[in-house]
Amino acid sequence: MRVTKRTNIAMRVLMFCAANTGRLVTKAEIAERCNASENHLAQVINQLGQLGFLHTQRGRNGGLSLGRPAEQINIGDVFRVLEAPVPLAECFADVDNTCPLTEACRLRTALTDAVEAFYQSLDPITLDALVCTNADLLDILNPERACTAREAALAV
Repeated sequence: MRVTKRTNIAMRVLMFCAANTGRLVTKAEIAERCNASENHLAQVINQLGQLGFLHTQRGRNGGLSLGRPAEQINIGDVFRVLEAPVPLAECFADVDNTCPLTEACRLRTALTDAVEAFYQSLDPITLDALVCTNADLLDILNPERACTAREAALAV
């Protein structure tokens, strides 16, 4: 199974927001830190906002933040909702399926089971578990935190 670019970017956005709790972050900040285009980010942010994973605020002082606490964002749920529209193979497509084996093929069942096992392996993982105690990730996604941590270490 291959994760789509949309889901990859969505996870970067969610991790960035989780690393920067307590403030609104901007699309430009995420683009810079996560090496993603603002155009792709805009589409993903819009979708994550509609799904309730993000809270977005327009305007001069606008930005985005997590739509719920990081410990309540289940990674399996994020992947399911973002990957669901993308057919795993031609036989899963509602349109453009030209495979003559679809009705009798057992591979389709095996692939369905494999995809569900993939999602189930992500179900126990929360966004908080990916970000909270991951100091290296936090240093990348929240440079102010890294500076503060370094300053605190130097002061000791």
